Amino acid sequence: MSKIILTGDRPTGKLHVGHYVGSLRGRVELQNSGKFDHIYIMIADAQALTDNADNPEKVRQNIIEVALDYLSVGLDPLKSSMFIQSQISELCELAFYYMNLVTVSRLQRNPTVKSEIQMRNFETSIPVGFFTYPISQAADITAFKATTVPVGEDQAPMIEQTKEIVRKFNGTYAEVLVEPEILLPDNKACLRLPGTDGKAKMSKSLNNCIYLSDSEEDVKKKIMSMYTDPNHLRVEDPGQVEGNSVFIYLDAFSKTEHFGAYLPDYASLQELKEHYMRGGLGDVKVKKFLNAVLQEELAPIRERRKHFEKDIPEVYQILKKGTEEAREKAAATLSEVKEAMKINYFEDLTMIQEQAKRYSE
Repeated sequence: MSKIILTGDRPTGKLHVGHYVGSLRGRVELQNSGKFDHIYIMIADAQALTDNADNPEKVRQNIIEVALDYLSVGLDPLKSSMFIQSQISELCELAFYYMNLVTVSRLQRNPTVKSEIQMRNFETSIPVGFFTYPISQAADITAFKATTVPVGEDQAPMIEQTKEIVRKFNGTYAEVLVEPEILLPDNKACLRLPGTDGKAKMSKSLNNCIYLSDSEEDVKKKIMSMYTDPNHLRVEDPGQVEGNSVFIYLDAFSKTEHFGAYLPDYASLQELKEHYMRGGLGDVKVKKFLNAVLQEELAPIRERRKHFEKDIPEVYQILKKGTEEAREKAAATLSEVKEAMKINYFEDLTMIQEQAKRYSE
């Protein structure tokens, strides 16, 4: 069986360093590993519209932002098919058929759906499209017969629901769909970066993100104003590293060689943490080190983005080509699904001939 990856993002804003450590960096590694036969990367605009239906321009404008972020981090259109979800109508048709295999009560029990509904204050008025998001995601995954889906732990219930749909379909009709496996980040520090204000999640509305497209000056400004330990008021005070955004970012980004280059007084991050915890190390010094580390990581990303920004029509051509490749695969899967469900009336010549014979007798 071919090894296939499906992954992607909702185009509701520019991608930030949380996306980078949580998924984008890993995608590039998977892409370049040579272990997979095909990688599909979806810009999930149709899913974004489930809770942005009144603001389609927001989604439309962020298609190009997400595409530029993909290309700038090193995702290669020669190795991965980048596509726009809404341009593949087969995905909607698959989702419609899968709706018959899932109960309302099962959707209501999905922990991810429950938490997302609460977060968006949809408790009293849930858009049907948003409520059926797990079914749409199952259509996306199975359309490409993805064997591997890299996601965070919070998305595990969604993958489990996809597996249930696959089993139900294959058991009811025929062994057509492939059951995917979840691929979680191996670095626990990278599961989710907090916002620069110390809040649990980066959010454009909270203005607590460091974007991949931020200038060098903006990155430095955001880092120097980052939340640390509120009780670490003086340099000599003992500090806490747990829950301290600066150290969480250093867990995600710093390497041993960074200390020799930017902070030679320390041999490792652990040594830096120990000094901070016993007192005598100021926040400014630690933030300056984080700034040096993060600037080194983001500099080549900025340069690649500048390159692609010079030819936006070419970026859309990349998306168009990737979408055509993805649609061809989705159409083939849909054809198999319709054959298994016996709703391929015009293609089933045997059925037509048998019925013609029956009525001629």
